[in-house]
Amino acid sequence: MPQLSVIVHGPNTQDHLTGLLDSLVAHPLPDVEVVVAAVGDWARETAERHAPQLQVVPLPDGASDAAARAAGAARATGRWLHFVRAKDGLPPGSPRTVAERTAELPGTVDVLLLDHLRSTWRSSALPSADGPLLVRAGRTEPALADSAYLLRLTPLLGTRVLRADFWRAHEERLTTDDEPRAALAALLLARRVSCLPHIAYEDRRLRPASLPPVTPEQHLAAVDRYEALLDLARDRPAVYTVLYEIMVRDCLRTFARGDVPEPAAREFFLRAGAAAVRRRPEGYRRPGGPEGVRRSLLEEGAYTRYRAFQAANHARRAVRSTVRTGRRQAGALIRDHQYRAALRRPVDPHLAVFSAYWNRGVACNPGAIAAKLAELAPHIHPVWVVTARNAALLPPGTDHVVPGTRRYWEVLATAKYLVNNVNFPNAVVKRPDAVHVQTHHGTPLKRMGLDQMAYPAAAQGLDFDALLERVDKWDYSVSANSHTTRMWERAYPSRYVSLDHGYPRNDVYCTAGADEVRAVRERLGIAPGRRAVLYAPTHRDYEAGWTPRLDLAALADRLGEDTVLLVRAHYFYDSGLSPLAGLRRSGRVVDVSAYDPVEELCLAADALVTDYSSIMFDYANLDRPIVIHADDWETYRTTRGVYFDLMAEAPGPVARTQDDLTEILATDAWHDEGAAKARAAFRRKFCEFDDGRAAERVVRRVFLGEDEASLPPVLPPQERTPAPAPQEVTA
Repeated sequence: MPQLSVIVHGPNTQDHLTGLLDSLVAHPLPDVEVVVAAVGDWARETAERHAPQLQVVPLPDGASDAAARAAGAARATGRWLHFVRAKDGLPPGSPRTVAERTAELPGTVDVLLLDHLRSTWRSSALPSADGPLLVRAGRTEPALADSAYLLRLTPLLGTRVLRADFWRAHEERLTTDDEPRAALAALLLARRVSCLPHIAYEDRRLRPASLPPVTPEQHLAAVDRYEALLDLARDRPAVYTVLYEIMVRDCLRTFARGDVPEPAAREFFLRAGAAAVRRRPEGYRRPGGPEGVRRSLLEEGAYTRYRAFQAANHARRAVRSTVRTGRRQAGALIRDHQYRAALRRPVDPHLAVFSAYWNRGVACNPGAIAAKLAELAPHIHPVWVVTARNAALLPPGTDHVVPGTRRYWEVLATAKYLVNNVNFPNAVVKRPDAVHVQTHHGTPLKRMGLDQMAYPAAAQGLDFDALLERVDKWDYSVSANSHTTRMWERAYPSRYVSLDHGYPRNDVYCTAGADEVRAVRERLGIAPGRRAVLYAPTHRDYEAGWTPRLDLAALADRLGEDTVLLVRAHYFYDSGLSPLAGLRRSGRVVDVSAYDPVEELCLAADALVTDYSSIMFDYANLDRPIVIHADDWETYRTTRGVYFDLMAEAPGPVARTQDDLTEILATDAWHDEGAAKARAAFRRKFCEFDDGRAAERVVRRVFLGEDEASLPPVLPPQERTPAPAPQEVTA
């Protein structure tokens, strides 16, 4: 008996079924069967082309979703059932991930909840809003009464994997063409649920204009849906209240969108209002403010007054928007006048402006260049751009400006040198005698710049024309290796000069001594003789927020008292991340997300565990063990795009699951001969120019005007001496 049956059902709408079946057949799994309940000749012919790897259940044109699901389930033999609409998708590797997770679940769990991506006819692989709710539940198996907030997950049946026995016991209630009703009913009927906060489904929203219009009767049926579901929750007050909130909110949103035409809109409003009154939980209090007014009018059935309230709100928002726009325009005119006046002043040859990570403070390559500049060219005055929030964190005596202030625009207009590891704002003018230095902030594994155009999840909000205008302002682009130089030339095509000098922020890995390593470990509270493992995962463009991919407490328990986990979340997220909040007081799992600079964490760590973060390229300079945890490599590679196959060129052992990672760290695999060989090849390719003198070469070339031939030559890897490893310092 297979562990999982993937039941693909429905017609081959817009030929999406072809791609879905291609992906399933390309990666067959012994513990996963695929059943296609094919509606219509086109779906049947498409499915039969993939036989015998899958089973085909032919159904006539016009067969409903409910009928197709039931027919597929009747043929399935798996312990768990995953219903996948023919128009939707499954990210690479997701059937395996789901099958492995279901095999771990106790017999009391009836439903496994998954995270998903959203795609439309205009965009693809957008993150859902479900991630934080799934993370909140963690790896527990709660009853719904204890986790009623899970009802707020997007009501997609494809994100609920059902135990086959559970489906058969409740098939009559779950067999409906109203997918939200089936998805919510599955939660309400389950004894216990479990969550898998990984992307394992793609919800593809087809263009509304290509679909049959929604009828007034279908809108009215939504009210009946919630009334039937509330009957299932009557004996669970917390669940009932949350479901009631969902009903009222959904009805108001449907009405506000204008989806229901007149005169059906009035009937829908009155029916929803009657249900809101009839189903109101005992002791329930409406919220305050405009939302409370809307609900009051709904419950009163005051259709005409509700329409008037809507019109008044629209008018009020329009007036406020006009006022705000006017103020912004006036402020922008004043700032533009000040900036233009400053641009008429001579460029100051002794003024340099630095910024890092969208004005976070002194950090990264700009920070290392500024430090070397003070040593080699003290006549050049540095000014840092930093947000008002982070200004208090600057080193004492650091001259700085806050974005948007008058002096900010003055220094940007008159500085000879502008150094950044991202980009300065579009409004910054490139003066002919000013020098712009783009230092970047990592070696690219993931696609960057123009190479993101083919990956909508990564390119959200990017204006590529504006990006190229910013790139055209660069005079120099700093690079750590030949791979990076080539990728930047492709991703950021322009006339800048590539400085193949190494990343200045990595100099410390060749210049730090035993005292520095020992001091950092003492600041972090790492006792002598204990192994420190730095865990630094990267950001996923396809996730709405940060999803912990490891059970850190369980990992620490398995590794024992002699290992400390230093956990650093990606800088895109607040240091006060709730998934790490409970770990800060643990002596063996320490949240170092707010610790700067990150280079010190690398010096303190005996080993690095990461996924696809560019920190691996920097850490490799230390010639210490690196372990890759790649539980979602296929999804990441597909949605973000990569420049090379990390699985084939990893700097050390690769773990695909937490068990794999634990085994690697608990044995000698993390630092054995195979790991050392992989790391050596990785260092040769990606630590090519990092020899401890990168900042000096940049300062001499850019600020002191020395030619290339007079700069310190790059030392070959065999002549470099990395900072001593912690075991050498504390032995």
